[in-house]
Amino acid sequence: MEIITGVERRRHWRDDEKLRILAELEESGAKFAEVARRHQVSRGLLWQWRDAQRRGKLVAEASGFVPVRVIPELPAPCAPEMSPGTPCPSMSDADGAPDDRIEIVLPDGTAVRVAEDVSTTALRRVLAALRG
Repeated sequence: MEIITGVERRRHWRDDEKLRILAELEESGAKFAEVARRHQVSRGLLWQWRDAQRRGKLVAEASGFVPVRVIPELPAPCAPEMSPGTPCPSMSDADGAPDDRIEIVLPDGTAVRVAEDVSTTALRRVLAALRG
């Protein structure tokens, strides 16, 4: 028999811990009850985490560095309907001032241009939408 004499506190799981535990469930022969018991977590909570993972709400944060190359000014992409030999417009405002947008080109060739003051949250949502 276990007697709890203090205030019981909820354990707060970090996303990387949740994902590590969920990865154990993917191993062959793994059983929910055994994994739950080993980590002292309820099976119901494991199901909630698994559901959140499947819905894309529980994802691993990309840790590490991404190679970045700074280019003073890129030519704007040409519209397909432009005739060959017609110069593409440059990335600048109508008054000739340089455009203060950031262009991100993904490995699949998808390009995203955002304002330099875009919030990290908004940028994450855009990139997550492109991945999905």
